Amino acid sequence: MLFVTVVINYMDRANLSVAAPLISAEFGLDTAQQGFLLSAFGWTYAALQLPGGWLVDRVRPRLLYPLCLVLWSVATIFMGVVGGFAALIVLRLAVGTFEAPAYPINNKVVTSWFPEKERARAIGFYTSGQFIGLALLTPALTWLQHALSWHWIFVLTGVVGVLWGAVWYVAYHSPVDSRRATAAEVEYIRDGGGLVDLETSRETARTRSTWADLAVVLGRRKLWGIYLGQFCLTSTLWFFLTWFPTYLVTYRHMDYIKSGFLASLPFLAALVGVLLGGVVSDALVKRGISVGTARKLPIITGLLLTMAMIGANFTDNTSAVIAFMSIAFFGNGLASITWSLVSAMAPARLIGLTGGMFNFIGNLSAIATPIVIGLLVSATDFAPAFVYMTVVTSVGIASYVLLVGRVERVQD
Repeated sequence: MLFVTVVINYMDRANLSVAAPLISAEFGLDTAQQGFLLSAFGWTYAALQLPGGWLVDRVRPRLLYPLCLVLWSVATIFMGVVGGFAALIVLRLAVGTFEAPAYPINNKVVTSWFPEKERARAIGFYTSGQFIGLALLTPALTWLQHALSWHWIFVLTGVVGVLWGAVWYVAYHSPVDSRRATAAEVEYIRDGGGLVDLETSRETARTRSTWADLAVVLGRRKLWGIYLGQFCLTSTLWFFLTWFPTYLVTYRHMDYIKSGFLASLPFLAALVGVLLGGVVSDALVKRGISVGTARKLPIITGLLLTMAMIGANFTDNTSAVIAFMSIAFFGNGLASITWSLVSAMAPARLIGLTGGMFNFIGNLSAIATPIVIGLLVSATDFAPAFVYMTVVTSVGIASYVLLVGRVERVQD
């Protein structure tokens, strides 16, 4: 269920990038204006991570997730109905608002339902939804846009989200409330480090947030290591979610159908990477390797591979460009088990708030990446974008090596 939700989540984030070339042509947008439109989601999404995390600590996922799903999906539908540059920005801000609690909810669910030795695979599996959805649906959305218009991309993806919100409310329950989970299974999860009572704890729900809570999640070097690392990791993701289709169409002069197919290949590579990262990480834990090494090794290796995108600046061959992008996004997928570090390091009482801070700082890249690239590139030269992405990735590597240190749960 988390996997399907993430597919829908990222489909609603990326649909604008598919439509961006036609929208820009229709409204006469320059690269700077395109950057602001593509970044609009990130402004509210990042800004509301802390309120979203606070909400996740107090409202059960069974109620909160379907509410968020329906609201962001309705905003997506209206993006296909209304016209005008300003209206699109306002609605995109609304999508970011209602998607803000999504990943803290994912983390809370997986922390409740999985023991430590299985958690990276679980996180890798549902995270793969962001890549498989885009890999399979990007060509379909591109074809739909070509056959009808860009408006229908938003209408249909929004309708899917509304329907899935109803399914989630009916089907999802916490471990202790689920009729499908036996007492033995619940004990197995609890004994393995799963916080099976996390979603039903009245103590957490009744506890008022204090400035001391915020000081805990902001005052630990270890946590800042994963916050900064997440910003650098998601910068690459947001490049692919925003500028990559435009890069293929405008700077590589591909038609919409061909670019839709080629744009899907790096997402397939990322899918393989994220599934492999979860399997390898959990296998290392089972072999007795420390949790820190088992989690950080795929992350750092993936970030090193991500730097391969700079190779696109040194070739005019389309196949070589796609190969460099696929290697880079494979690395991004391999490194995308970072939420396992939140599960392992966040104070148990502040899982939602820590996840909110992690996602807030990480998704400042949703604002920075589209705007910075829009300002760096010209009408004919995209090379500065790949230089910027490579530098940011190197900072991420340094963050995991120098700041995170030993992986252990932070006490408050």
